[in-house]
Amino acid sequence: MKGLKKVPIQIYLEPEQDKAIEALSRTTGKSKAAIIRHCISKFIESLPPEEDPAMNIVDLGSSGKKDIAKRHDEYLILGQK
Repeated sequence: MKGLKKVPIQIYLEPEQDKAIEALSRTTGKSKAAIIRHCISKFIESLPPEEDPAMNIVDLGSSGKKDIAKRHDEYLILGQK
């Protein structure tokens, strides 16, 4: 499985969900997996920003410095204090 671009995952669907996805697959010509991936992407996009897991890194640490935006290159690259 080395080199796969997608991660395999096993899920259990309700029978009605499977029937709906199967019907969508037949009518759109897309695979069931493609439809499920699309649905997951749409759900994630619909989350309010405060529920976005990426937002957990905001304000993760504090440097105590007031000029980070202006001197970020110096602090990150040059390591100046």
